[in-house]
Amino acid sequence: MISQEMNDRLTRTGPGSDAGAVMRRYWQPAALSDELAVPRPVVPVRLLGEDLVLFRDDSGALGLIGRACPHRGADLCYGRLEDNGLRCPFHGWHFDRTGQCVEQPGEPEGARMHERIRTASYPVVEKNGIVWAYMGPGDPPPFPDFDCFRAPDSHVFAFKGLWACNWLQAMEVGIDPAHASFLHRFLQDEDPADSYGKQFRDTAGATDIPMTRLLRDYPRPDITVEDTDYGLRLIALRHLDDGRTHVRVTNQIFPQAISIPMSREMIITQWHVPIDDERCYWYSMFTSFTGPVDKQKMRDQRLREHRLPDYAPLRNSANGYGFDPVEQARETYTGMGLDINVHDQWAVESPGPIFDRTREHLGKTDVAIIRYRRMLRAAMDAVTAGTETDLPMRGGAAQAAAIRGPISNDTIAASGGDWHAAYTAGDAERRAACTDWDASIATAAKTG
Repeated sequence: MISQEMNDRLTRTGPGSDAGAVMRRYWQPAALSDELAVPRPVVPVRLLGEDLVLFRDDSGALGLIGRACPHRGADLCYGRLEDNGLRCPFHGWHFDRTGQCVEQPGEPEGARMHERIRTASYPVVEKNGIVWAYMGPGDPPPFPDFDCFRAPDSHVFAFKGLWACNWLQAMEVGIDPAHASFLHRFLQDEDPADSYGKQFRDTAGATDIPMTRLLRDYPRPDITVEDTDYGLRLIALRHLDDGRTHVRVTNQIFPQAISIPMSREMIITQWHVPIDDERCYWYSMFTSFTGPVDKQKMRDQRLREHRLPDYAPLRNSANGYGFDPVEQARETYTGMGLDINVHDQWAVESPGPIFDRTREHLGKTDVAIIRYRRMLRAAMDAVTAGTETDLPMRGGAAQAAAIRGPISNDTIAASGGDWHAAYTAGDAERRAACTDWDASIATAAKTG
């Protein structure tokens, strides 16, 4: 249990908040590139409690500026996209992608008032299907050399989904290795040959054991958490009856992302991004180490569960997440269908928009959650003290370029074998077999 004051400090991310100040020191997903692939590329964005508008100008460059016109507050999402900027339909005030007002056509001839008018604007870049925004002070930090950024666009698929809860409870489900044996338990195993684009449907390591069966049969993992340059590495060990050990390596990427294995060929890097304090988006980048991603198939799979344009899930609290008691008795632990995102959504939304952690009781399997909250508290203190170079990945371009990976995989260690050697060898083998892009990685303990 923690105090209400600490719960507020960890969860609130709007302007002036401590956690928000930390997040503003990192690039944040603002929109999918797909959202701009329309005749009029203008997208409303609410990010960290701020209302913004994202647009692509006539030259193809991106701008992210305040949504309310500085004149009388009209919504610039309805602005005219012209002359390399947005023009407010109310009085014709025109803004470029830096937020500068460059014209006030209704003011007297020769007036220079527009030179003093500027709305909020933030740097944006586009990487492998996601538009990223930097909302903090000073120059934006460099991107780490993660696999999802190093791989070519053809080998990365990006998607997002809306959850009606605070970002922290959304992120913490991803650093909880024990829950997969229960929340995502399937009472019947699907054919692993039909696993493409699906989580926990492949076989475990170099075996013929379906992941669903392994998670179901071995529900008590031994969990180890290690500090890294990018955040935390989580190792979950499930000891099989024949003496072998299943090793699952996942990661917390500071401040609010995770990296997890999806299958032997793909990993998922997922950010949990506050819209405001009571809603968030998850943004996932699926990265392939084999061939190009079948983006159409993966998009179709996910659009069967989400609506456009807001990417809200079709199963939600209003329809009981599709709960079916007959299914719960015969097919899945939750009775909420086969999409594990729905299981996670129920787990993080049902405690309420912001869980009252004064009533929380953490167990030994919550070791990563405890470690992460300490890391976030230390980061908030560092920003307050003006020592933000102490934050993970904020040590400069050289440090960021040296951070590769991270390792995210499922491996089987031989009976009596070294599980650390097993997962590093398994990762090295996968990377060596990747011929479409340079997946090589440093093996230093803190960066891999």
